[in-house]
Amino acid sequence: MKERTIDYILRTTWLAVQKMYNEEAAKFGSTMATGFTLLSIDPEKGTPSTALGPKMGMEATSISRLLKTMETKGLIERHPNPEDGRGVIIKLSEFGRQKRVLTKDKVLNFNETIKENISEEKLNTFYEVADLINDMVSNKKIFDQNDK
Repeated sequence: MKERTIDYILRTTWLAVQKMYNEEAAKFGSTMATGFTLLSIDPEKGTPSTALGPKMGMEATSISRLLKTMETKGLIERHPNPEDGRGVIIKLSEFGRQKRVLTKDKVLNFNETIKENISEEKLNTFYEVADLINDMVSNKKIFDQNDK
């Protein structure tokens, strides 16, 4: 049997989780990306639009399209940033707050189900390994950056 590579396992696991969340979100006329955005916006103060992309690991063009769709659906409102006249604060509408609660419940349910089925020791090892991989990738420790 061929050895599975680490990147293959990461990718297929993430795709399975993403598919699961998208199937669940579709029941409510939503998407995983919309749910992730709802959870990334501060429910009390809102979040500057320029901070959302980096917070979510998304490019500005992708987040811009997503925010436009969410605004059209009445999930968010745009307000001028009082600290930066050119900036915009993204705030949840009342409808957005309701959807955020639903989304948060789904995420917490996923986490609880995993914790009920995988030992704390194994989860701690998983977190440790994921942090190490993320650090290595983020700090460009995998490929020689001088190779072109």
